[in-house]
Amino acid sequence: MLLAVDVGNTQTVLGLYAAEQLIEHWRLASDRTRTGDELAVLLGGLLDPDGVDGICLSTTVPSIVREWERLADRWGHTPLLVVGPGVKTGIPIRYDDPREVGPDRIVNAVAAKVRYGAPAIVVDFGTSTNFDVVSPAGEYVGGVLSPGIEISMEALFARAARLVDVDFVAPASVIGKTTVAGLQSGLVYGFAGQVDGIVARIRGELEAPDARVIATGGLAELIAPHSASIELVDPFLTLDGLRLVWELNH
Repeated sequence: MLLAVDVGNTQTVLGLYAAEQLIEHWRLASDRTRTGDELAVLLGGLLDPDGVDGICLSTTVPSIVREWERLADRWGHTPLLVVGPGVKTGIPIRYDDPREVGPDRIVNAVAAKVRYGAPAIVVDFGTSTNFDVVSPAGEYVGGVLSPGIEISMEALFARAARLVDVDFVAPASVIGKTTVAGLQSGLVYGFAGQVDGIVARIRGELEAPDARVIATGGLAELIAPHSASIELVDPFLTLDGLRLVWELNH
């Protein structure tokens, strides 16, 4: 079985695949200080290491790659594929410097192209909100990076003394009649409006008004129902992209 691992700045998402089927998944807090031994103990409580035939890793935190290498070695020299320069992805990358593109963005584009066709726009709601674009020709042509929902709200709460932290839920109406409802409205409808505005401009530049929009990431299901442009939510898009890259390289 394949263990697909996406290590972000805030959360780590893991998926266990038997061939093309995702049979189990987990979402953990990312911790840059974990050693390979600690990772072995943590993951040993979630799955049977003897059943893992390979690990495909995407990370925006380069310093932790060595610890995953140690984990793979501790698990009996389990093959480890780290998505990055030199790894086959199956998608042409039209970026000024392809080494600058986060591996999670590439695997999202790979999965979107294979699962939903081209052109496509992936909106990934993570620490940052990433828009990644697959052209009508099936090429990765770049995207947009903007502050994520959680860090945007944390910055607001830190700078405004009279505002209180709120749950990330949709309010009953756009016009908030309490401070909490007003904040929730700004969060949900503000980010939904951002998505629709950016998507409209991307479609215009691509000359592809029907480019499909796929949302993924931890807060995708909160924003998607209030966006006019998001067609579907695929919570495991990144994991599936890792599986596809693994298969292409093995």
